[in-house]
Amino acid sequence: MNFRRICVFCGSNLGVDAVYRQAATSLGRLLTARGIELVYGGGDVGLMGVLADATLQYGGRVIGVIPESLVAKEVGHQGVTEMRVVQSMHERKALMSDLSDGFIALPGGFGTFEEFCEVVTWSQLGIHSKPCGLLNVEGYYDPLLGLFDHAVREGFLREENRGIVLEDRDAEGLLEKMAAFVPRPADKWIWKVEP
Repeated sequence: MNFRRICVFCGSNLGVDAVYRQAATSLGRLLTARGIELVYGGGDVGLMGVLADATLQYGGRVIGVIPESLVAKEVGHQGVTEMRVVQSMHERKALMSDLSDGFIALPGGFGTFEEFCEVVTWSQLGIHSKPCGLLNVEGYYDPLLGLFDHAVREGFLREENRGIVLEDRDAEGLLEKMAAFVPRPADKWIWKVEP
């Protein structure tokens, strides 16, 4: 699969370890090197700002999607290639999905978890067939991946649907897995777990 644009979800904070900032910078550089445009939440704070700045610095295109309420709080990035201002968080997520060929989550908090899990759920339901990957920087997402595995063991998640979530500690490795991802036809998606 060739990617024109990838949506990246990530924190509006930097995190305590510089490795997270380094990962955001490296991902921005990698996307640019591969000619992939960045779609992200439009902020200039935290890892969001680092990612956008790095992508721009290396000559890449950046599309921000931000709700009007956050623009008013002056967290919108002023230097992106294109900024789409929407009315709500729901519109933001729908537009980011529509614009993108795949999804990556860098480390982040509740918003990042929610955004990533929503696109995974949409994939499970056959709403889209785009690859969804966790960039597992220094094992940041190990607990979440463990929870997904626990859900399989406890009968709340099918093993084949667990496979929707791709993961790698290296951005290049993750992009390779995403490029090789072959979704099942929409009529083959199974989202119920039988007792």
